[in-house]
Amino acid sequence: MIFVDSKKKSEKTLQKLYPNAVIADVTSKAPTALVRLSPFYPHGNIPVPFSNGLTSQSVEGVWQGLKVFQGADIDIAMFHNSSMKNIKRTVRTFGIPLGHRKGVNSTELLPYLEARIQIYLPTYRWVLENKVKVIIDKLRVASQEKDIVLLDYDTNEDVFNPKKPLSHAQLIKMYVEGNYPSTDVLLSKLKAQSKKLEPKVERAELAVKTKSKQKPVSKKPRASSVKTPKTKADEQIAIPF
Repeated sequence: MIFVDSKKKSEKTLQKLYPNAVIADVTSKAPTALVRLSPFYPHGNIPVPFSNGLTSQSVEGVWQGLKVFQGADIDIAMFHNSSMKNIKRTVRTFGIPLGHRKGVNSTELLPYLEARIQIYLPTYRWVLENKVKVIIDKLRVASQEKDIVLLDYDTNEDVFNPKKPLSHAQLIKMYVEGNYPSTDVLLSKLKAQSKKLEPKVERAELAVKTKSKQKPVSKKPRASSVKTPKTKADEQIAIPF
């Protein structure tokens, strides 16, 4: 069975809560090959949604790169960052977030939850299916024989909770167990609940505010200035389960 808990808890506490379980860190600080499950990991060639062939080094690069703030538009440099550092774009630096652009050349801005559903979830799923399949297969088999606790900094599993970051460890658990969130189903639910979940701001107004700042983006991604960490193939690296 798979559990998800906070990386902030002490080893002693975790062992008490989950006796005999395998504790598996899946954050960007993981000391094993499970670091590849982190949204910050630079797998490379990750498709940027709605962007005509553009790719990103990491999932987090996609998420941060498509953000639009009151004081800044998208930043495709995030797509090329393979250092696992300096990817976050914050309110303190850029001002109030207006949404995520639906593709690098689009004038449409997606509200936070809709962006989570249409950008983050499909992008992370693509990585699970195309970049870490061996690890996921091993986790699926191991979880049928023993308890495994995935550690993450955040443990929120509710896609519709805008107050807390979505836990990628929870997404791993859902994917392995065969119930990864469906984009179509989530969009239908969001539409039905939109008045309760999102501020009453017209998308058209958001698009007008940022349209003048937007610059066309080349469809050919430039090479990253930082090399992706060199590692062995998944099946050749020891993992804790």
